[in-house]
Amino acid sequence: MQFRNATIDDLPTIVAIYNSTVDSRMVTADTEPVSVSDKTNWFNQHHSKRPLWVVEHENNGIIGWISFKDFYGRPAYSGTAEISIYIHEQFRKMGFGKKMLQHAISKAPALDLHSLLGFVFEHNTNSIKMCESLGFETWGNLKDIAIMDNKYYSLKILGLKIS
Repeated sequence: MQFRNATIDDLPTIVAIYNSTVDSRMVTADTEPVSVSDKTNWFNQHHSKRPLWVVEHENNGIIGWISFKDFYGRPAYSGTAEISIYIHEQFRKMGFGKKMLQHAISKAPALDLHSLLGFVFEHNTNSIKMCESLGFETWGNLKDIAIMDNKYYSLKILGLKIS
């Protein structure tokens, strides 16, 4: 696996991978696919301390991406970031997510991060188990915070203190 900073030319692939998760109601609270133009401002908000990386694997091209996002936008929280990992549907449940998360954790100190947060739907037990296997703990639970298809969904806040 190779990690590199995403370029604007990667955005259609990033969006396609993201959109492949919408219908499952497992990963995102978006209920309809998004467009490249919808995500352009989001893309442009990433920088050296809050990167957006694409992950390439052998001859398969981009198989996933990782993003870091400032938490809460106040100076005292500058060492904390929300991390998001999305994987192309053909490469899910093959161990890539864990490797991607391990890479992100290892790079966190260089990004001036002391804490990582993951916001994961409570019913997404595979992602929760993966995060917990790398030391993430439940730091919060937002009960029935999302409504999709007339059903309530709870959101876990998973946190990792970086040594």
